[in-house]
Order: sequence, then C-alpha cells, then structure tokens
Amino acid sequence: MPHDTPLIATIVIGLSLAFLLGLVAHRLKLPMIAGYLLAGIIIGPFTPGYVADQELATELAELGVILLMFGVGLHFSLKDLLSVKNIAIPGAIGQILVATAAGLALALLMGWGIGAGLIFGLSLSVASTVVLLRALQDRNLVTSDRGRIAVGWLIVEDVVMVLSLVLIPPLAGLLGGTAQPVTDGAAQEAVRMGFGPVTATLAVTLAKFAAFVALMLIVGRKLIPWILHYVAHTGSRELFRLAVLAIALGVAYGSSQIFGVSFALGAFFAGMVMAGSTLSQQAMRETMPLRDAFAVLFFVSVGMLFNPMIVLTEPLALIGTVLIILVVKSIAAYGIVRAFGHDKETGLTIATSLAQIGEFSFILVVMGTKMAILPTEAKDLVVAGAMISILANPVMFAILDRWSARHRKADPEPEPVVEAA
Repeated sequence: MPHDTPLIATIVIGLSLAFLLGLVAHRLKLPMIAGYLLAGIIIGPFTPGYVADQELATELAELGVILLMFGVGLHFSLKDLLSVKNIAIPGAIGQILVATAAGLALALLMGWGIGAGLIFGLSLSVASTVVLLRALQDRNLVTSDRGRIAVGWLIVEDVVMVLSLVLIPPLAGLLGGTAQPVTDGAAQEAVRMGFGPVTATLAVTLAKFAAFVALMLIVGRKLIPWILHYVAHTGSRELFRLAVLAIALGVAYGSSQIFGVSFALGAFFAGMVMAGSTLSQQAMRETMPLRDAFAVLFFVSVGMLFNPMIVLTEPLALIGTVLIILVVKSIAAYGIVRAFGHDKETGLTIATSLAQIGEFSFILVVMGTKMAILPTEAKDLVVAGAMISILANPVMFAILDRWSARHRKADPEPEPVVEAA
C-alpha cells in the first residue's frame, strides 16, 4: 500500500544527498557546507526533479538551531554572559544600525519605500546562529574571550530580532504594507485600556521576556539540574538522554508559546541553567549526534530557498547585498570591537564570525513580503546573499587562521620570567 510520507522523504533524501555532495566537496577541499547547500538547491522548487517539502525542511532545521544553542548554553554561565555585556550590547546594536542603514540606502536606490528598506536592512544585519557557532566550535573558540563576545553579541541580536518580529505587524501600515490587527491577548487588553497598539505590544513583549528570564534564573536554575541528577541516579542512559532532549526542546518550545521568545533563545537559557549541573558535559555528548544531523538539514533548507535566476535578473542588487553582509557588517563590527579596547585578532574574529546571515533573516523577509511591505525580489536577494555569505565565511576564517598563525610566529609570547631562589 503506498503511503504519502513527506517528512520521511525530506529527511532521507535531504541527508543522503547532503552526505554525497558533502563528501565530494571534502574530496575537492571545499567547505562541506557547499555540498549541503547544493543538495538543497537540487531538491528545491527552482530546479527540475524531486521537490522536497520546504516547510518541513525549515522546521527540521529549526531543531538543529535549538540543539546548537542549547549546546552553547551548556558551555556558558550567567557570569560569562554578564562579563561581555559592556561590548555585546552596544556592539550588536551599533552593528545592526549600520547594516540596517546600508540596506535602507540600497533599497532606496532600487526604488523601494523606506519601510521596505528598513526591514531589508534589518534582515541583513543579523548573523546565522548555525554558521557562527559551527565556525567557533571547529576552532575551539566558544569558551575563549573571543567566543564569549561573539556568542553574547549573537544573543543580543536574537533579542532585537524577537522584538522586531513582534513589532512589525502592528507597524505594517506605517511601513507601507497591509495594516495588521493586534492578536496578542494581553496587548489587546492594553489597547482597550487606552494604550496605542505599538506601545502595548512593546510593553507586553518586554514584560514577557523579563518574566521568562526571571523564571529560568530563579526556578529553572534549581529545577533543571535537580531533574538531571534525579534521572542520572536511575542508572538508565536512555532515560538520561531522553531527559536532556525533553528539557532542551521543551523549554525552547514552551518559551516560544508562552513568552514569545525565539526557540534559539529559549534553548540557550535551558542550556545555561543546566550548565550549573556536574552532568552538563554528559548532556552535551548525548545531544551532539542529533545536533550535527539537524544542523546539516539547516543548510539543506537554505539551499531549497535559493532561486538561481536572481543572479541573472538582479546582478547589481545582489552584489550590493553581498557587500553589505561581507564588508559593511565586518567593518562595523571590527571598528566597534577595537573602539572598546580589544586587540586586532579579537576584532577580526568577531568581524569574520558575523559576516553572514541566516535564520532570522529569512523569517523577517518572508514576514515583510506577506504583509506587502517588501517586494517579492527582496526574498530572493536575502536568500542569495545568505548562500554566498555562508560559502564565503569558511574561506574568510581560513584566511584569518593563516594570518593569526603568521602573527603569532612573528610575535611570539614572551617567556615567563622565573625569579631566582
């Protein structure tokens, strides 16, 4: 009996093709990400042959983002996060403003409205969680000073994007699109009390975010490690693995549904409070295989969004988009990091880490298109820019690695002075 199994087909064909093309890329000494992206293009709607379910692929990729951010949280503590707040908060906000302004300027040159330009620029300002963390993990930089700054910067970007996604619908009419009603119950109540829709939405969003952080730091900090230790004492590795996955996915999903926080941010806080447990390293090992598999599906899902015709129809606009992602963002990040007194290597690492875009960029541009704020070609430009920047990012890191190696060789650290007894 034939069965319609789009979920199984998407996973099997996506992973199998990603494996084959990733292997080819590895043999050709290219980034394996190139193979994964090409796999997505092949099974995407813009090429002939089999077309995978795009919505399912995107949801599967979201699991990879959740597990990846959960793993980062396991390496992090609240102390680590607070230690970089002085550069992560102004740095992320400053870089977002610079990239958004550059995107707005490009949009105006293309004849779009100011509202379209603002959302387009915002979509170019936020880095991909998967790409950034994979690059840091490959170089064992997540727990270094540079890694903590990059991750803290990423968390601030996530918070700004969550606020943007909540505020765009009530602002859609002002931005040149179709006006949207306020759908959140608490925000509707605030509107009935006399607050404006934007003020009500922003106040409710900030209140929910504060409530989520307080709940995780007060209750979750004690409850999650206790659950983990209780399950560990059962002696069942299977139950322990299930508990870790249930906590990571459950907190991510629950925080999104109840508090309006992104999956990635919820998973990060779940990992961060679990880091207080002595079992955190075991929890990391148990989630690693699933994390890697679903991270591959993220790149496949990005490839599925890519329309190759944009290269021929809008070449100049595409070049401008890529320059904003790779050059403008990098210069802004480097300048901010150096202005805060950090060394050149730290500045270059942060600049390179952020020279790409991903998940939130797609969500923003799709939302803007659905609400008639953005023209349809904006999505193609953002996806094409994401693909090119994701491919370019490993190359940029390879150049940075060689520069760092030469720099350390030319200027070795001084030998420690040992005083005579």
